[in-house]
This record gives sequence, C-alpha cells and structure tokens, in this order.
Amino acid sequence: MVRISIACSPATSRESVADVRDAALRDHLRLIRSPRIGPVAFAQLIARFGTPAAAIEALPALAARGGGKAAQIADPRIIEREIAAVERAGARYLLLGHAGYPALLAETDTAPPALIVRGDSSLLERTSVAMVGARNASAAACRFARELAHGLGQRGATVVSGLARGIDTAAHQGSLASGTVGVIASGIDIAFPPENRELQERVASEGLLVAEQPPGTEPLARFFPSRNRIIAGVALGTVVVEAAPRSGSLITARLAGEAGREVMAVPGSPLDPRAQGCNLLIREGAVLIQNADDVVEAVRPIDPRALRSPVRPYGAPPAADPGDAERRAVETLLGPVAVAVDELARQSGVPLPMVQAVLLDLELAGRLERHAGARVSLIG
Repeated sequence: MVRISIACSPATSRESVADVRDAALRDHLRLIRSPRIGPVAFAQLIARFGTPAAAIEALPALAARGGGKAAQIADPRIIEREIAAVERAGARYLLLGHAGYPALLAETDTAPPALIVRGDSSLLERTSVAMVGARNASAAACRFARELAHGLGQRGATVVSGLARGIDTAAHQGSLASGTVGVIASGIDIAFPPENRELQERVASEGLLVAEQPPGTEPLARFFPSRNRIIAGVALGTVVVEAAPRSGSLITARLAGEAGREVMAVPGSPLDPRAQGCNLLIREGAVLIQNADDVVEAVRPIDPRALRSPVRPYGAPPAADPGDAERRAVETLLGPVAVAVDELARQSGVPLPMVQAVLLDLELAGRLERHAGARVSLIG
C-alpha cells in the first residue's frame, strides 16, 4: 500500500508540502488509470517498487519481460481532467494506504486503490452492515428492509447499500437519519437509476456516497460486480433481504463470505421466486435474520482486527526476480482455463512471490486475465 512520508524542515513552505502531496496523488491515479493495471497489479507493483512513481517508471521493462504488448501509461492530461471533475462535483479522493481509507476494505484482496467520495466518510468508522436484495422486490420485503435499516441505525450501525431499485432504496430510506452509505457503479456525478437522483443526492449530503469509477463514467454492467465487492468489503456483515438464486445480491453475499464477513439472510415463502436465493443461503449456513437485534448479535463476535492478516496474499515482493527457468515453469502450466495461483506455485515448485512476479509481467504485457478466487488464465 502507498505510504507518503514528508519530512519538513522549519523552512519548508506549506506550498512545497502541498506540491509533494499533489504529485503523489497524480502518480497514484496515473498508475491505477493505466491500462491493464487492476487492484491486484497495483498492490503488487507498490509492494515491489514502494511508490506509484517508481512503479510507473518500471512498467515498460516489466511488460517487455512478459513478452507481449508494450506498457501503456495513462496520459497526465487525463488525470488532470479527472481531478478537476472530482473537485467540480464537490467530491474528494480516499487513497489505499492513506489516512481515511476504509480499514476493513483495505484488508480485502482486491481493495480499490482509489475511491471518490462525497459526504461523511467517518460513517465507515462505525460498525457497518450491508443490506442488499432484489430490484423487483415485493412491497412486504421493502417495508421490512426499511424497518430493519432503521432499527440498525438506532443501534449505532451504519447501513451500506448500492442505491439500486427495490431493497437498496428501502435500506437507504430507512437509515438516512442515522447514517447511510451508498456505493454506486457509475461516476460520482452520475445518478442511476434516474428515479433515485434525489435519494442519491440526499445520501451524499446526509450520509456518504462512494464511487470507484472516474466522474462521467456511465453505469455499465461490468462495473456492478466491482461495486458489489466494495459494499461487502466495507461492512462486517451482509444481509440479503430478498433475492433470486442467480442475482447480484448473492454475488455480494459470496464476496462477503470470502472476505471473512458474516452472511445473513431473511427467510421468505418457498412459493416466491424472489425468496429462493435467501432460503438457499440459509440452507448453506447463512444466519437467519428476523430483526435488527439478530443482525447485531451476528456481527458482534467479529473482531475487525481478526480480519486483518499481517501478510497480504498479493503484497509479498520476491526475494529475487525470477529467472528464465522459473518463468518457463510457470508459463507452461498456464492456459485458457483459469487456475488458482497457489496451484501454480505448488505444481511448478517456484516460490509464490516469484510466481506472482511472473504473472504480473504477463498481465502488464496483456497476456494474462485474472478471475475471481485468485485464479488466472492466459489470453489468446
């Protein structure tokens, strides 16, 4: 993770300190906005090179070693336009590794290197509970979601949801007065769905609005799973109120479970398809929820400190750069079918940090695709 340390002599001007911080922000954004740099690659690059500036300098050589396309680095003018747009929207950045970034989210394997927020980010310092569910939710489920969110707020919890139709909308409505966080799949200046424009503005002014994408980004389908991982990542637990068996809500629940967070579900009628996903979660071990006290009881035993590992799966720099033999051993095992990274290390006999270094070079060269569950495959 990025750490900025600025030693100032008495003669150092405030302007010069600000210049250093501004340069660090621009380097941070320029690295993450560069093609083929996702959260995993970003974390690995910072672990190996220490700062975004040093990582940017190393990109061409790393991509060349990967044997594919030349490294592409984001144009500084694009970064300047993004920063100006964030300022116009009345928003600000929270950077991974810097003060103010949500601590629980920082401990997930795919923590976004940069968040853009409007509102009170201290809400995420409280116990946070995510609430998700069907967009075409029943009237009874929406009422229950509002009441559950209100009850959680009265008990001092922050309610996190995705500002979608149905259950998300009800969750925000029920928790506006006590503190709610809305995570969106678009830019911070784009309201979606359009009918929630007023609600989104209220969340930003009375709670906290969070976006990962730059301003002006439309809510494309591929951004919603990324949004879901943030919802699950900032909370100690996720409650699914109503959901079909194959839905984004169940993806959020799965991500919560993979992050070591509590997964909770509200039971429903077996005759209602919208309840099948929740009933399935309960059958698989999710905590059955009937009221706010059930939620508080479920998340209370979770110690946030226990979720934080001193060794990040993607953060260990290699003791030495892999040689040709190590590269061949790893690449030979790769193909179009996704395989777990730890399986590559086991079968190749190459230490995991060196395997990660080989995979990073391939990714920067445009030859590797990453999948959920720390799995990778070759492209083409």
